[in-house]
Amino acid sequence: MAPSATHTRFHSLLAATAIGVYFLLLVGATTALTDAAAACAAWPVCGDGWTIPTSAAGWLAIGHRIAAVGVGVLGVLTLFAGVRAGVDRRVLAPMLLASVLYPVQAALGAIVAVGGASETLSAVHLTVGLGIFASLVASLAWSLERETGDPSEESVDDVDLSPPVETDYEPDIPTEPRARLLATVKAYVRLTKPRLMWLLCLVAAAGMALAATTAGGLTIEIVLATLGGGVLSIGASGTFNHVLERDIDRRMQRTSDRPLATDLVPVRNALAFGFALAVASVALFAWVNALAAVLGVAAIVFYSVVYTLLLKPNTVQNTVIGGAAGALPALIGWVAVTGEIGLGGLALATIIFLWTPAHFYNLALAYKDDYERGGFPMMPVVRGETETRKHVLYYLAATLVAAGALAAMETLGVVYALTSAVFGAAFLYFAVRLHYEQTESAALRSFHASNAYLGALLLALVVDALVV
Repeated sequence: MAPSATHTRFHSLLAATAIGVYFLLLVGATTALTDAAAACAAWPVCGDGWTIPTSAAGWLAIGHRIAAVGVGVLGVLTLFAGVRAGVDRRVLAPMLLASVLYPVQAALGAIVAVGGASETLSAVHLTVGLGIFASLVASLAWSLERETGDPSEESVDDVDLSPPVETDYEPDIPTEPRARLLATVKAYVRLTKPRLMWLLCLVAAAGMALAATTAGGLTIEIVLATLGGGVLSIGASGTFNHVLERDIDRRMQRTSDRPLATDLVPVRNALAFGFALAVASVALFAWVNALAAVLGVAAIVFYSVVYTLLLKPNTVQNTVIGGAAGALPALIGWVAVTGEIGLGGLALATIIFLWTPAHFYNLALAYKDDYERGGFPMMPVVRGETETRKHVLYYLAATLVAAGALAAMETLGVVYALTSAVFGAAFLYFAVRLHYEQTESAALRSFHASNAYLGALLLALVVDALVV
């Protein structure tokens, strides 16, 4: 269903308002604005309430208040656009809730500016802001579902877990000895899933940087050992995944040329390779500390056994629950520095956990037919594409909320706030475009935008924690 120009304009305004609110609350949660508020402890301006600020920090505080007025006006325009577009009550209700909460949020901001912020007041202020943002994204998701969704889609109870083996995909395996040797070397590298390594190592690095801001104790030896153990752990998990899914890989076009699916690497050799990587990984983690080693083993077992064998082929929630595998490197990074699991590490792990469905559902949409051919009950296969696109927005919003909570909890700076807002806006843009275009290329653009968001966020966290 193609939405009208009026609804398209409404969706654009609603997305812009949501990101505007998110930017305000993120900047409000940073240390920079906390310092700025102290430099301009009056309302609506500084001094006696009408004095122009005399410092950069004061101007930052005033800029935040002016931006809040601008976002409020944008919210009013969005509400009128929704009424004009004739959106249904389900879409309008969360917008009205946000409209009621926004003046409350502004009043709380004025109280903070004049009287200072207690922990309780700061928590309430942040919670109200996050509630406004979540309400706006929910309204956007429901409106897009109604205007662009396929009402004829129906959920299915399960998928055929034993589809016929496809014979259309014949990988080109070299026979000349030198080319075969080179292909074999590349195959062993591919077993380790190197495309996953950079991001998961960045997750661990962010965990270490975050822990170092409160606990200290970050040394180059710990960094190298933790990242080295992480690389080997990912390699072991990826290898075991290749072994366990080799038969299913032969059914799917995008995996039919994998080393085990083509018998380029014997199963026995792959298992030996995987166990060697796992032992080396745990040894490095154990050198750091015992708890890091325990979590390293848990990460390998969870991805290789729990996710690959139990979750992925049996439940539509495989991606959601499986997000724990990607979240564990955050805890490992934190534990490597502190020796214990802490609130900051859990908060970072929560971001990764919530981001995973928003990220992977895009890939599931792009390769829906392939996953169905493999017999995997992915969200688009079982619940339909409309429902999946809506859940991308749900989990995107949840990820941004968790990122905002981390900013307040660990008092991160403006670099983190700007990065999360800018790259979060880009992710939201491509997720909305996915509703309109509904193509494989649109799903892949949203997928890459999710990668860019998390990568940039983690880099910003490291910079804010260790440099700024």
